[in-house]
Formats: sequence, C-alpha cells, structure tokens
Amino acid sequence: MTTRMTVQGIYACATVSDFDEALVWYEKFMGRPADDQPIPGMAQWRNMGAAGLQVWRDAERAGQGIMTIVTPVLEVENARLASLGLQLVNKIEGKFGAVAQIFDAEGNRINLVEPPKGHANG
Repeated sequence: MTTRMTVQGIYACATVSDFDEALVWYEKFMGRPADDQPIPGMAQWRNMGAAGLQVWRDAERAGQGIMTIVTPVLEVENARLASLGLQLVNKIEGKFGAVAQIFDAEGNRINLVEPPKGHANG
C-alpha cells in the first residue's frame, strides 16, 4: 500500500449563484460548451490535459473562487478573449513568465499564466 494519494486529474472550480448566466459566460470563456452536466447545478469541461473545470451553483460561496489556467502563449488567449468581448486585466510579465486575470460576473478570479520561455509546464 502506498502512503501517497494517486491523482488522475484535478478540477478547478467556480461557485456561482446564477448558474444559467454563468454557464453562458464560461462557455464563451472556454470557447465551447460544457462536456456535461452530470448533476443539477454543476457543469464541467473535461480532458484539458490532466485537469478540468467545474462550475457549481452554490449561492453561499458564489464569487469566492480563484483558479489558475496555464496557457502556452498568453497573448493568443488575450486576443481570443478580446474578440469575444472578454477583457484580461492586471497583466504583468517577468522572469516568471506572464500573468493576467479575468473575473466572471460573480467575481471568481481566473489567473491566466504563460510559463517562462523554456519551461514546458507552469
């Protein structure tokens, strides 16, 4: 028996009070519909590397989420999102790579990160 947890994947989660409105926003943000809604009040995007994204209806915790998504070229995502009317803010660059943020309608913060040149992963 191993003492370490075996991880197959990880889901970043956003909690929202208006699930239907959030679903529209996240489908625009992700550039595709959710893969499924396995239970009422939850939608998920799967098979994004070893990770996924879930949006949950939870009015008590709505807008308190923070997630980080690593993307190979931040400027490509910035242009894609801008074409959809979504704006990245708080952009900074340095030896660490580049980081920008976007907030959904309920205040959940999504950090988009480009790793430093020469690094395969964030």
